[in-house]
Amino acid sequence: METDAAPERVTLALVAEEAGVSLSTISKVLNGRADVAAATRARVEGLLQHHGYERRGARAQPKAELIELVFHELDSVWSMEVIAGVEAVAKEHGLSVVLTVSGSRHAPDPDWIEAVMRRRPVGVVLVFSDLAPEYRERLRSRAIPFVIVDPAGDPSPDAPSVGSANWSGGLMATRHLIELGHRRIAAITGPEDMMCSLARLDGLRSAMNSAGLEIRPDWIRFGDFHMSGGRDHARELLSSPDRPTAIFAGSDLQALGVIEAARTLGLRVPEDVSIVGYDDIPLAQWMTPRLTTVHQPLRRMGEEATRLAIRMSEGSVGATPRMDLATSLVVRDSTAPPPTDS
Repeated sequence: METDAAPERVTLALVAEEAGVSLSTISKVLNGRADVAAATRARVEGLLQHHGYERRGARAQPKAELIELVFHELDSVWSMEVIAGVEAVAKEHGLSVVLTVSGSRHAPDPDWIEAVMRRRPVGVVLVFSDLAPEYRERLRSRAIPFVIVDPAGDPSPDAPSVGSANWSGGLMATRHLIELGHRRIAAITGPEDMMCSLARLDGLRSAMNSAGLEIRPDWIRFGDFHMSGGRDHARELLSSPDRPTAIFAGSDLQALGVIEAARTLGLRVPEDVSIVGYDDIPLAQWMTPRLTTVHQPLRRMGEEATRLAIRMSEGSVGATPRMDLATSLVVRDSTAPPPTDS
């Protein structure tokens, strides 16, 4: 036993000397403690990796039979699809799911990391744009893998992620409207600081530019992915006599808001204005009219992220995986050729 332990003590002492810190600081880093400066943590982590230090103590501790799923907010429709996917795969592996709501759409709150370190789940699935480097290192110090779902931004290269083809979705939606004969097309996408919002908008721009159609800056709106955002922007767009004949909404909930705004203004969907949504939530096929939308595989995204987190916990994943799942257009009743007088 003594001969097994001695190399570890020498290695830690060497790391402490090279990092210019005490052995107690090294211990804090290894145990994922919060009271270590980010720069010091990064320096120590780099040296530990350089020396090939194996965190035997952290890996030997038993983990709870849990998958932790973290949102910044729970939308009862969109979120349920992701939750269903995570739960299905967790059940296959005999795991339970802990659902946490924390932080903003960009990152969870600081107190979340303390709680998850105590829970020690098998893996973490985050519906966020990224995870701060210090959070990533603390999870890795306890061998807790994480995967980001539907990144709102562009995750750092060492952040495993599962997203969807947002640019293609925006392109398909706009081409559908153009093929129907629409030339006056507006867009109400999501928040301007989310990569998925910008990617869907870029898909629209590509389709419009390829068709030689004008993209009016005042017809490009940034919403919030909620019904109210679609309704408020659509009311402004559709109140003008010089109004668009079609609107591409960046989410099905925003599309529902657009339909409501059109009706309050006495406009018919799709006879007076065509509407395309995004996500293909179950509600889309029960709306009146049934919503033409871009199918985003939300449930499968949850499934793939959970499978990936479990495989990472088993050490069966090499390079940092990043996956973009295909989107597809679902044509229903909310789109039609534009009015003959437009």
